[in-house]
Amino acid sequence: MLDRLYARVRAHAAGPSAPFWLGALAFSEASFFPLPPEVLLIPMVLANRANAWRYAVIATLGSVAGGILGWYIGAVLLDLVAKPIVHFYHADATLLSLQEKFRQWGVWIVLIKGLTPVPYKFVTIASGAAHFALVPFVLASLVTRGVRFFLVAGLLKRFGAPIETFIEKRLPLVCGAFAVLLIAGIIALAYV
Repeated sequence: MLDRLYARVRAHAAGPSAPFWLGALAFSEASFFPLPPEVLLIPMVLANRANAWRYAVIATLGSVAGGILGWYIGAVLLDLVAKPIVHFYHADATLLSLQEKFRQWGVWIVLIKGLTPVPYKFVTIASGAAHFALVPFVLASLVTRGVRFFLVAGLLKRFGAPIETFIEKRLPLVCGAFAVLLIAGIIALAYV
């Protein structure tokens, strides 16, 4: 079953609308959606390594644009929108902790948390809720999300064939490791 799902994602990743969906996924992940953009970025780069940098740009810009929405949700729509999103993920205490950390550490929170498996939406919402300045937030987001997506795209561009073979041969292991990282990121939110 996993092999068929991977084959379908891979086929769609090579399709003409894949860049749009990558941008949409990166945008939504930075503000409200649980799946990271790498879910689509990885098969897209493996399907067409010549476009690796283009895909990294799309993921970065989509993520930063979604981060601006997340910042706005935290700054303006905290009670109406942000708190229900945070409550859905059982991260109420995390939001308060991140708000305090923004007051103490500012841009460093964005730079560090943007590279980790911690869902970026919590960073964006908390930065708005802490009324962290938007321009430094956007610049730090461009750096941290760019590093993350360009690193993934660059590694896949350079080592695509062996990585692709590894993924295809050990798909359950790769999916399991991905799930563990995602869960670890969410659990780490409790200790942020």
